[in-house]
Amino acid sequence: MRPLQIGILNVMHDKAATNARFTKVLTHAGRPVALHFYYPKTHYPSGAPAEVAAILAPLDLAAAERMDGFVITGAPIEQLAFADVTYIAEVQALMAALAGRAVPQLYLCWGGMAALDYFYGIEKHLLPHKLFGVYRERRLAPAPLLAGLPDEFYAAHARYAEMDRGQIEADARLHLEATTASGELLLVDRPEANQTFMFAHLEYGREGLLHEYQREVTAHPERQYLRPAHYFTDPQTMSGPQFRWEETQHVFFDRWVDRVWAKREAKEVSA
Repeated sequence: MRPLQIGILNVMHDKAATNARFTKVLTHAGRPVALHFYYPKTHYPSGAPAEVAAILAPLDLAAAERMDGFVITGAPIEQLAFADVTYIAEVQALMAALAGRAVPQLYLCWGGMAALDYFYGIEKHLLPHKLFGVYRERRLAPAPLLAGLPDEFYAAHARYAEMDRGQIEADARLHLEATTASGELLLVDRPEANQTFMFAHLEYGREGLLHEYQREVTAHPERQYLRPAHYFTDPQTMSGPQFRWEETQHVFFDRWVDRVWAKREAKEVSA
C-alpha cells in the first residue's frame, strides 16, 4: 500500500518534541503514513539554525500541493496580531495553495486562528486569562471526527486567545461542532472545503501541559503563570499529570487520517 503523504508546518517552540508527537498520533491508526516536516523560510531570514535544519525542511509550496494532507501546528504567538508575525505571508501563501489544490487541511490552535482569519475574516480576541488545562467538552452537532467518543470527553487546551464564536456561527459555511462545557472553541469543520480547525492541543502526551508550564516559567521566572487546571492528581505539588484526553486524541487523529485516506482513494478512482 502506498503511504499517505502528509506535510506538517511545524511552528511550535519545541520542534523535535512536536515532530515526535505528530509522528505518534498520525501513525496510531496503523495506516502507512509518510510525514514531511517543514519550517517557514521567512522565520529565519539569515538561515535556519542547525538544530532546526537537521529535522525540518524549508517550506516548498510545490511539494505541499502534492501532499495527500497537510497540518499547520499551533505556535506560542497567539497574543501577537497576525500582521506582526514575521512569517504570516508565507503561511497564508501555503493556505491558499492547499485550498487551491483541495488538499485536506488540519489547522491546530494558532494555525486554526490564522486560517479562520485568512479564509473567513473571523476576528481574534485575547482571553482575560490563559485557557490552560484539561476541560470537559460537549458536542453541538454531529461531528464525524469525534464519532465514537462518549458523551463526556476531554481535551487539553493551552491558549491566550479565542476566535469570535458569533462570527463563526453566523457563517453558514462553517460548522461549529464542539466546544468546552463553558463555551470555548474545540472543533470547527468544513469537510466540503477540506478544512478542519481544532483548538485543543490533542497532540500533547501526558506531560505536554506540564512541559508548557515549565517552559513559560523558565523563560520568565519573574511572572506569575497559571498552572494547568484539572490536570494533576495533586495540584499543590503538581504531581501525577492525568492523560484524560488520550481517547479523544486517538479518535480525532485516527478519523482525520481516515478522511485523508478516503479523499485520496476517491481522487484516484475519478482520475
